[in-house]
Amino acid sequence: MSSLHRQLSQLLGAWRSKRRVEVSLYTATGFHCRTFCSSTSGPADPLEIHKKKVFLWFSHLPQEEKQFGGYFSPETMHVDPLILKREAEERAGRLRSPLQTQTPSSASVTVEQLFESSAAGSEGRGPNVLLYGAVGTGKSTAVRKLVLDWCAGRTLTQFKLLVPFSCEDLGQLSKVVSLRDLVSRKYLHLKKHPLLSGEGNQAKDVLFVFNGMEKMNLDFRIGATELCSDPNEALPPGVVVVNLLRKYLLPEASILVTTRLSALDRIPQKYVSRYAQICGFNDPDRQRAYFSSRLLQQSGETGQNHGAHTLIELLYLNLQRESQLAAACFLPSYCWLTCATLHFLHFTDAKAPVRTLTGIYTSFLRLNFGGEVIGTGSNVAIQEHHSSLMLYVVRTVGKLAFDGVTNKRTSFSEKELEQWIGGETKTDEELRQLAMFRTDVLDFFLAPSVESGKHLEDPSENDTKRYVFAVPAMQEYLAALYVVLGENKSALEKLTTQVSAVIGQASEDVNALVSILSKFIPLRIFAVFNLLKLFPKLYEKISSRNKSSIARTMAAEMFRTEDSYNEDVLDQVEQSLLGVHGPQPEQCSESQPFELFPIFMGGLLHYGNRVLLQQLGCNIQSTTVAQITQALRKYLVRELSKPQPPEELMDLLVLLYEFQNPRVTAEVLASIRTINLTNIRMTPLKCFVLSSVLSCTPVSYHLEKMDLSSCLLTHDMLQMLWPAFRHTHNLNLQFNSLGPESCVLLRDLLLDPMSSIRSLQLCDNPLLESGARTLLEALPENRSLTHLSLMHTGLGDQGALELAERLQQHTGLLELNVAYNNIGDNAALALVDACREHAGIHTVHLYLNPLSDVGKQSLYVRGVPKSQGGRRVKVLASVTEGADISEDWHPILSVIQKNASSWDRERVIQQLKVFLRDLDSGRQQQQSIWKRFHFRRVEKGVRQTLRMLERDSLPPSSGYGK
Repeated sequence: MSSLHRQLSQLLGAWRSKRRVEVSLYTATGFHCRTFCSSTSGPADPLEIHKKKVFLWFSHLPQEEKQFGGYFSPETMHVDPLILKREAEERAGRLRSPLQTQTPSSASVTVEQLFESSAAGSEGRGPNVLLYGAVGTGKSTAVRKLVLDWCAGRTLTQFKLLVPFSCEDLGQLSKVVSLRDLVSRKYLHLKKHPLLSGEGNQAKDVLFVFNGMEKMNLDFRIGATELCSDPNEALPPGVVVVNLLRKYLLPEASILVTTRLSALDRIPQKYVSRYAQICGFNDPDRQRAYFSSRLLQQSGETGQNHGAHTLIELLYLNLQRESQLAAACFLPSYCWLTCATLHFLHFTDAKAPVRTLTGIYTSFLRLNFGGEVIGTGSNVAIQEHHSSLMLYVVRTVGKLAFDGVTNKRTSFSEKELEQWIGGETKTDEELRQLAMFRTDVLDFFLAPSVESGKHLEDPSENDTKRYVFAVPAMQEYLAALYVVLGENKSALEKLTTQVSAVIGQASEDVNALVSILSKFIPLRIFAVFNLLKLFPKLYEKISSRNKSSIARTMAAEMFRTEDSYNEDVLDQVEQSLLGVHGPQPEQCSESQPFELFPIFMGGLLHYGNRVLLQQLGCNIQSTTVAQITQALRKYLVRELSKPQPPEELMDLLVLLYEFQNPRVTAEVLASIRTINLTNIRMTPLKCFVLSSVLSCTPVSYHLEKMDLSSCLLTHDMLQMLWPAFRHTHNLNLQFNSLGPESCVLLRDLLLDPMSSIRSLQLCDNPLLESGARTLLEALPENRSLTHLSLMHTGLGDQGALELAERLQQHTGLLELNVAYNNIGDNAALALVDACREHAGIHTVHLYLNPLSDVGKQSLYVRGVPKSQGGRRVKVLASVTEGADISEDWHPILSVIQKNASSWDRERVIQQLKVFLRDLDSGRQQQQSIWKRFHFRRVEKGVRQTLRMLERDSLPPSSGYGK
């Protein structure tokens, strides 16, 4: 039996030995298949494995970066922030102004220079460097770049081993562990590595990096943390870190610690060799370098490269003006937010992942405050309180933001900050939390107003100092979050919530007791206790009314009358970043518009944003979303029953897009039959929004009219709008920049069996003859088109003749507009003859073409039926028809007055003078005084239009170019 046991032990030992060899070779070869002759091959260098794995880990981009298409890498988008060397006595010093341009008093250094030989403390001891800075100044990004550069051999080459730790991760460990086990737990390939053994001075080649020291509670008191110099002794993680900083444990090792301002004094001064402050981007050149490194990569191909360069130049001009944006971009985090917003506004396409403005702001907050809780800096573990830092922000800064939105204010005095932020603190614990919040977080959201600073001559005048949100949209976002989370409850609602919770909890115990007693003492008095069940139901009714008020607030803010004619909300966001170049846009309302506020409220109800907010400790329940959504749908449908300006309609589309709820979107759009976005400056994003919103509707849904005239549409935008066009009957694309290549898309649209376009207006688009020829290829197979407008599209005689040949292939056409196309007499006569032979066409527009008097008379004669039962074709060539006034003279003049600003003035003026000559000739042929008076009336209208054009074209300052 013992021999059998011995044989089994030998076989097991051989299998384990073989297994170890295979595993080590498998790891070292990087998953490549190789053949090994023997097991004597040496293992790969653990330090090289460490560099490769750490490089891969730190090269991993967060989800917030992946949503921009994966263009970025830490090496290409990094810009070094300003790092200042600080002495111990000035370690709490901060730059006085984000717009400070003078040379700082302290020397600027790099992280590598902090570990030069002169930086070491005592002989034989490695330096402890403390790198501190405010939230968003770039501490974590600097550490990431430092680690990646060390892995690539570009910096800190004097260290053979760099061991990075997250203090947030270490703070979660509850078991005791030795230093070597702590390292091997995070980096298994470094298990039992000799550099960490503590023997000799090998640790001089080791650099420990502890990022986010404020998330650990370190206690340097001897009575609380025992001294230890053995890297193999198991201790709590905090004690291990304290002994490393004390230089009891691996004293030769170098240490880099990053922390926030509030935790600066948690490490005693005697344990710090050098202080350094990271100050972000203190000048426009660093900010421009950051914008260039990201936006030029975001533009992708060279087709968008020019647009990216233009954005950077506009940004740089805005930064140089010492605007509020320059003060915000002092923090690299706000540079990220600016780039993310501009990427959303300018580089959105149908192939990119779906992004929303609310999602960008939510991701921004998750990047900076994800998983954080509000602490006190005391020795009590901050996790025990379970108070979300972001929820604390909402209840303080969000409350201030909501008050500003309610009262239409963007700036706040110091007294108002005291009132809204920390005004109700009572206990010492709350005061400590408030002190930490003011030191670390408050300046992240609020900054001194640049405008008030420019007018403030005496710094002692504290009453005039004003504070604003670093980014204007952040005020609206936090106010929206404050409302959606239900924090703006009335005193009755707060009392009802507390009482309902207490009574609801007590009623369960009381009811259980009563049910037992009632079996022995059947007294009816016990039925009184059932009233306790009514109180929670009463609370539910009050709560549902509160959710309905949130929806009512959204609808009321969405359709405010005083904001009806402001620019649409996406243009306002762009102007807040790039500034306004040229004349300031006119606003009917003198107060500050807060049109993003209701849009953010809708976006926060989206499931994806609610998941991110839950990670921040802000929970929005699904029942709350359902109640708000049900009430919101009713209010939106009610408001949409009234006619809305194009800007307000665009804002509604953005709200529905941010909401990302297809069912609600379809129900709201069911009440809309016309989308009028005329004069809206369409961008790829707005086209994507319109197309995405309409794609939520069923196939049977159709708009009566979609007006996209004067929207600066391009060929690329038409491609994005393709799904939207399939849902409309009357499509107006007048006054855009659509060329011949766009006619290919329009032809395919007319040939699409799912399309039902009846009227297509393409006035003032440079389609030219080639584009018209392509468009007309759709006539044989299209069965829905009845009205086609090709006015001022550059047809010419050849295009008109081509159209005349194609007309018979489409029997459904009823009206054709080819005015102002440089069509001569012969081509016009051929076109009218084709229309007369057509089965359906009843009107042809030919005015503003160079037609002779004989030609006009011939066109009029051709349009009159030859026989009594023949069909008449109305030919609109002038305000007169022979010796009579044309019955359509008023529509002709209206078209000219409406479009003259975009046409060649000299040519229009010339045509109007021809109209006057025709009117004068016709009036002289009339015998009736009444008809002469009618001629005078029409002549007055023509002269009025003529005077308007001549007056506007004469002064050089009128704003019109020839």
